[in-house]
Amino acid sequence: MKLFSFKKTKKTSYDDEDHLKAEDEYVELNTEGEKGRSSRIIVRPFVMQDFSDIKPVLDVLREGYTIALVNIRPLKEKDLVELKRAVNKLKKTCDAIEGDIAGFGDDYIVITPSFASIYRSKATNPLKDTGGADDDADM
Repeated sequence: MKLFSFKKTKKTSYDDEDHLKAEDEYVELNTEGEKGRSSRIIVRPFVMQDFSDIKPVLDVLREGYTIALVNIRPLKEKDLVELKRAVNKLKKTCDAIEGDIAGFGDDYIVITPSFASIYRSKATNPLKDTGGADDDADM
């Protein structure tokens, strides 16, 4: 049996004499939420082999229900310039969604939505703006 809530609203219409009259009308509202959409948080791994691999990461971050663990090693070994572009793009998106981003070890980046924060210790490093040439040691 489905449970629905009903909301009472006023429907306005005009009668023949251009007088405003109100009628009571009930509107059926679905209280179950979106089908297929879960309110559970997902921790999802990603592997970044190319700059184009950033799109699925950005998409799930913008949805707001996913904590992303991004393995950057393949891109780091392949093209450091592309890695810097990808990290900058991730950082800007993280700032836009008011999330948190940090490096985890040498090969992973952790990105969280606004409801979560990353515990900082010696094993996690805050990501700096990688616009400078001397930032290679931070990755």
